[in-house]
Amino acid sequence: MHLTTEEEALLDSSNPAERKAMNLLVELGDIYGADRLVEIGSAQASGISYKSIGDPGVQFLESFAEEGAKASVPTFTNPAGMDFEQYEAVGVDESFAQNQRRIRDALDAMGITLSFTCTPYLAGNLPRAGEHVAWAESSAVSFANSVIGAKTNREGGPSAIAAAITGRTPEHGLHLDHNRRPTHRVRVDADLDSTADIAALGSWVGRRVEDGIPYFSGIEAADTDDLKALGAAMAASGAVALYYVEDLTTDRDPPTGVESLSVGDAELDNEYDRLRTDADPDLVVIGCPHASPAEIAEIAARVDGESLDADLWVCTSAAVRAQAERNGHVATIEAAGGSVLADTCNVVAPIEAMDYAVTATDSAKAANYLPGFCEQTVVFDDRASLIEGVLA
Repeated sequence: MHLTTEEEALLDSSNPAERKAMNLLVELGDIYGADRLVEIGSAQASGISYKSIGDPGVQFLESFAEEGAKASVPTFTNPAGMDFEQYEAVGVDESFAQNQRRIRDALDAMGITLSFTCTPYLAGNLPRAGEHVAWAESSAVSFANSVIGAKTNREGGPSAIAAAITGRTPEHGLHLDHNRRPTHRVRVDADLDSTADIAALGSWVGRRVEDGIPYFSGIEAADTDDLKALGAAMAASGAVALYYVEDLTTDRDPPTGVESLSVGDAELDNEYDRLRTDADPDLVVIGCPHASPAEIAEIAARVDGESLDADLWVCTSAAVRAQAERNGHVATIEAAGGSVLADTCNVVAPIEAMDYAVTATDSAKAANYLPGFCEQTVVFDDRASLIEGVLA
């Protein structure tokens, strides 16, 4: 792999973290057959929940920080295992909190922005179309590639931090235009009446195309939150990192000579049946990926003046929570008995240790992950129905 003079200098740096980071990227570049490294505009670090990485992960991050690791480009973090301000109120134990704070402190020492969100594009990190970035969280990667038109592979936790330190990543995969061509054409004939319908569509398609690149036609309307849910679902049930929706996402001509799929109401109904049970939820969670200002406003309007007979978590970034607080939405949701949590989500929080057994969600991403990763029975439905079901 060709390296510039500056990159050769990083390989021989007196800073151990810079040497380690550059060596990691060169090794990855060789594995993937990259000809060179490409400069990036930003990075996003994943694998920073104590639940996900445990003690070995904490020690890895602390060691990197002690060796002098410093981010050279704007770098945001994925959700942590808890809301740093409200963890006691929702039942996270102190030993978990202590380890999560060690992770936060190591990231802070590296100069990484403590954003703790899977929607960095809603919290101040919005790349340009065509810009190379090194993001790690699956739904954020999908949104960056598909809706924004930036270019990123799904980085692993260590490689994202290495990219943050060096400001570079190996040029392979979705950084190359010829790898961004659709591999499947998906005709949608189902009625899509809610974000959950679009999420179920994504879950169905992701399981079939796996790591392919679907091109959708027949989706007549989808807002930003719908596209966020669509990409997140496909990344969870499959490994989709880029998709196109005719007339709604970045420009791409309809593909020819690729495998075709067709989705109707029957396929959508079957996907709902696969994702949900009839159990009564003891926790309702909205915000996987993190809730937007519009989604929080919608929830606040529905629970205004009401009370809840099950726990309700609305998970979002600290930046979006602050906006919702100024608008009075946080106070409205809390008055009904719900919580608006920043920095975390139900998937990476230790909910299985908090006496929760049945979780309701409108996220197909969460519905795919919760049984295995959080030992939860899942109720998957649209947002309005879920909230209606827990009004006292």
